[in-house]
Order: sequence, then structure tokens, then C-alpha cells
Amino acid sequence: MKVNMKKTALILCMVLMAGLLGACGASEPTSAAETFPDQPITLICPWGAGGGTDSVGRALADVATDLFGQSVVVENKTGGVGVVGMTTSMNAKADGYTVGLIAIEVVTLPKMGLAPDTFTYENYRPLALLNADPCAITVSVDAPWNTLQEFLDYAKENPGEVTVGNAGSGSIWHLGAIGLEEAAGVEFKHIPYSGGANPVVVDLLGGHIDAVAVSPAEVGTHVEAGKLKILGIASEERLDKFPEVPTYKEQGIDLVLGTWRGLAVPKDTPDDVFAILEEKFVEAANDPKFSDFLANAGLGHIVMGSEDFTAKIQREDTLLDPICAKYLETAE
Repeated sequence: MKVNMKKTALILCMVLMAGLLGACGASEPTSAAETFPDQPITLICPWGAGGGTDSVGRALADVATDLFGQSVVVENKTGGVGVVGMTTSMNAKADGYTVGLIAIEVVTLPKMGLAPDTFTYENYRPLALLNADPCAITVSVDAPWNTLQEFLDYAKENPGEVTVGNAGSGSIWHLGAIGLEEAAGVEFKHIPYSGGANPVVVDLLGGHIDAVAVSPAEVGTHVEAGKLKILGIASEERLDKFPEVPTYKEQGIDLVLGTWRGLAVPKDTPDDVFAILEEKFVEAANDPKFSDFLANAGLGHIVMGSEDFTAKIQREDTLLDPICAKYLETAE
């Protein structure tokens, strides 16, 4: 039988081409993480433009934009003392392109009946801690107390008479003062204001209240000017900026409490995408540009990855149960 060599060669070529095409078609599709991110990332801020959390978010976004190779854009979603913005990022599409700025209010608001039952940190996957600032008790430099214990002894002898200003009813600084009451067995007269640095610190300077329960950053300039003195700080360790001020623990009060800011994504975010987000945002949070911003703003720079940050939130969830319950009692 005569074989047509040209025809045979053509058939073989077609078979080989079909095999190659089939192999290409059978290859695994590219995973999302291999191209992530290929569009801008939105950072949802639950508070207004120009505020502390917004400023922290924008400083981080500037650094993170270079690391991701895509724009990281801050979007403000305000309302409900943070509930609106955090709900937006909590319920966003779990593809890594929407990241939420969160604060300790994600724990406290539900406990105080200020958020719906569906509002819970368990619907988030915590990504990274960016900063933290402890509660501190600060008094006038002319006040008769030079230690936290002297202050508490006086409060114990005069229940309900020592006036302690805070940043607003139900604020973390109000809860910080309640926590100190509970830990020390004393009773303060709580005076709520509409902010931490102003007007509560102004009233302390004016002699209208005995003490304030706010962050060291909010009283720092007046401490440095010799007008105020910090009696104690509710942190694990002394602060670099105030090395002479002992912690509550050093003075026999077992309480570590303050505010913090961090990042989280919807809980169903894929592991591979989550890993990229964690790596890049932790790198951004450790960048000197970001740490310098925090230092200049007087804010504490504490960075944690997902595992440690999640454990911190869970600890504070337990810690804040009795404190928020006490708040609800006094608010009735």
C-alpha cells in the first residue's frame, strides 16, 4: 500500500497541535492570590476625615500604596459611633479589596447596647494592630497626690467626691476610669466631655475637675510644660515618652486597658489573599515613615500580626464584660 507522506505528516502535526491545545486547556486556572492586588484597595474608616483614626489610616495608606503597587484609598463611612463604618467593612465582599480600620469599640459597643447583635468582632478576621494608647490618670501639678495610690486612698476615704473627667459617656476613657474603680474598690464622680484633649483637659487645667482619664498623648504637652502630672498608666510597661511614670501594675492595680487601632477583613477572606494583606500591612506599619507619623502625633506604636492581634481582642472581650456591665448600671 502506498503511503502519502505529506498527508501523514499533516495528520501527525494536527494531532500534536490538538494535544498541546488540550494540555493548555487542562492547566489549572490562575489563583486570585497570584495577581492580587490588581486593583486599588479600599480602607474603610468608621470616623470622620481629619480625626485621629482617619489620620492614622491615611498615613498607613501612603506607605502601603508603594508596597502593594496599587493605590490604598481611605473611604470614610461615619455614623453610630463607628457602627456604620465597621459594619460596612465587616459585610464587604471577602476578596481582600476592602479592609476595615477598627478600634476597641468593635468590642465595647455591643456590650453597651449601642450596636445590633450581628455587630461582632467574630465576623471579622483581624489582620494587624497598628497602634495602642493606654488609659492614664492625670492631675494638676499642684494636686496633693504624687502617686496613684495616694489618689486612690483619698478617693476611698471620700467616695463619690473625686471628679474624674473623660472623653464622653461610654467612651473607652470612661470605661478606663470605671475599670480603675472596680480594680481599686473606689468610687469616682464621672464627668463626661465631648472629647479627650479638649475640653476635658482644659477643665483640668482650669481646676474645674480633680483628674482626667485619657491617654498620655492627650496630656503630654501640658505634662512637659510642668502644668500636669501623670500618676499612673494602664499599660504592660512604662512608656518611652514618660519613663518616670509607673504603670498601674507597678502600683498594685492589676489593670491594662486603653484604646487601639487596627485592620480587619471579612472572616471569609481566602487564606492566600489574607497572607498577602497581612505581610504588606505589617511591613507598612513597621515602616519608619509610619512610626515617625505616630511619634509626631504622640500616639503609641505597637504592631501585631493577625495571631497576636486576635488574641488581644479576645482577652479584652473578657476583660471588658464587667466594666461595660458596670457602665450600664451607672447609666440607668
